Amino acid sequence: MKRRHFLIAAAMVPLAPLANSVFAQEAFKAGKDFLELDKPVPVDAPPGKVEVIEFFSYNCPHCAAFEPQLEIWTRQLPSIASFRRVPVPFVGSDVEAKQRMYYALQALGKEDEFRPRIFRAIHQEHQRLFGDDAILAWADKQPGLDGKKFAEAYHSFSTMTRAKRATQTTSDFKVAGVPALGIAGRWYADGETAGSPERALQVTSFLIREASRA
Repeated sequence: MKRRHFLIAAAMVPLAPLANSVFAQEAFKAGKDFLELDKPVPVDAPPGKVEVIEFFSYNCPHCAAFEPQLEIWTRQLPSIASFRRVPVPFVGSDVEAKQRMYYALQALGKEDEFRPRIFRAIHQEHQRLFGDDAILAWADKQPGLDGKKFAEAYHSFSTMTRAKRATQTTSDFKVAGVPALGIAGRWYADGETAGSPERALQVTSFLIREASRA
């Protein structure tokens, strides 16, 4: 399947205007600005919450570039929104290892802290952080991370199960490229459907409001 890549402009959109623009009251249309799923996908959000998923990969340079914008946007989400990330089973040759890396860090309560370090290590420092051995060796050297506990979590049945669920969720949403956004188990948006990274966030904000009215 052809993988669409999120459109990252040569000059990133300034971050200050983003805070206001992502919540613009523009109307968007299915089939033009976002895709409506043929079959709804089960959500993990609590009752009454609108689930928003970012599909991403540590290996994806577009995801790394998009992260600062996404961080600003998530801090301004309405209380009705429930945000989570899902590591996808593509981008690179060690996709399952990167999925387990994500869930091992999450199990230790360290993923938010280490996500910027991982993006920096791979995309700025060009470290060869690929495969089990390299990931475990890297984790063992990181200040603030217990390498033994990370290795246990990395190899755990729970982590492997969650990685498989991430692969299934990616398939259910028919994710074509990353980063991408899944909303309320019903809709899908990315840089290609919306036209730009900033506009994909606008579309998602619009769909959160639509889902909250249902």
